Amino acid sequence: MTNKPKILAFAGSTRSGSLNKQLVKIAAAGATAAGAEVTYVDLRDYQMPLYDADLEEREGIPENARRFKDLMLAHQGLLIASPEYNSSYSAVLKNAIDWASRPYPGEGMLAAFNGKVAAIMSTSPGGSGGLRGLVNLRSLLSNINVLVLPEQKAIPNAFAAFDSNGNLKDPKEQQAVENIGAKLATVLAKLMA
Repeated sequence: MTNKPKILAFAGSTRSGSLNKQLVKIAAAGATAAGAEVTYVDLRDYQMPLYDADLEEREGIPENARRFKDLMLAHQGLLIASPEYNSSYSAVLKNAIDWASRPYPGEGMLAAFNGKVAAIMSTSPGGSGGLRGLVNLRSLLSNINVLVLPEQKAIPNAFAAFDSNGNLKDPKEQQAVENIGAKLATVLAKLMA
């Protein structure tokens, strides 16, 4: 691959034992194998206050929000694994997106999202695997100018789906998630050619 795409991978969870963190790492491995440069981050390391326009006006964009946004600006692709909370994506994911959407002085709107390509996935203890949350996440990302690949994966019965090494027990599911990462890398390389 002549153009090496840069992909930012993260989960919409801060829980240390998050299965969505494990899931996005599987997709990240697929993207790396396909030739992309992948940066995995944990939103726990980027704790941000709830978005508040008064806070932004008073103090500017908080340091962790700036660090996260700068990472987004430096990558062309996004791999996101989102837990499903009450039929939608998590508040921590929405808050990170909200802060990253705030413009720096002289910057256009949605600079961290314009021209980005994303792949989304989820795992959940329930039978739908977080599918309802992915519908809402796809809508959100599409509305802020992110091209979301049609391929996605929702892994049900999360507590029984992973082995002790963080891989999916079902080899077909493991391959499908790796393929999502690989597809994102391939699409980005074509767009960058």
